[in-house]
Amino acid sequence: MENNYKRIVLKVSGEALAGEVGHGIDAKVTESIAREIAEVAEQGIEVAVVVGGGNIWRGISGSASGMDRASADYMGMLATVINGLALQEALEQIGVSTRVLTAIEMRQVAEPYIRRRAIRHLEKGRIVIFAGGTGNPFFSTDTTAALRAAEIEADAIMMAKRFTDGVYDADPKTNPDAVKFDSLTYFEVMRRQLGVMDNTAITLCMNNKVPIIVFNIDTPGNILKACMGERIGTIIGGEEDV
Repeated sequence: MENNYKRIVLKVSGEALAGEVGHGIDAKVTESIAREIAEVAEQGIEVAVVVGGGNIWRGISGSASGMDRASADYMGMLATVINGLALQEALEQIGVSTRVLTAIEMRQVAEPYIRRRAIRHLEKGRIVIFAGGTGNPFFSTDTTAALRAAEIEADAIMMAKRFTDGVYDADPKTNPDAVKFDSLTYFEVMRRQLGVMDNTAITLCMNNKVPIIVFNIDTPGNILKACMGERIGTIIGGEEDV
């Protein structure tokens, strides 16, 4: 396979680290994801990772139960730091140099996010994990992925999903007639309200011309396939991308 991208942002949900348990962090699953990321880096692709925190805490769920939304979101940001550190440890255990950069400063465990520092780490071949969301409440980790991808001038966002192999026009778990899209434009995603990413994230990607590849992380080897340009899942972009 030919290397199709020079620099990518991999978006991994917190649930992906939880494995079949559905909550917390499964060490074996995290190690498996780390090995797949290492395979991508071995191809000369610069890899930045944005990891969610839904396996530990969801800000929206906390808000729905009566908690102040800003406080609930800050708790969610801290959950992404826990996941980021777990993924860093798994990568370091297999000999991959990794840095965690957080939008909320906590210097004892990670570096503060500085754009130029992040790019320098990538240029030196290190895996960079962006944690702590955007550092602000009311923004999702999808928006974080879109923002960081624009900042570091990534070639694409690899959106690794569980339980689905792309974007469908309906929920395939409840609708057996759901149709999978091979490609979509940013406008189509927003017009159809397909729920792949929130509209803020989609708009950021559209304005900065960052394509999004949605694929299934449960299938071994899919991260590498997507990063090497193999057409799996669904690609979202401008007219020229799809």
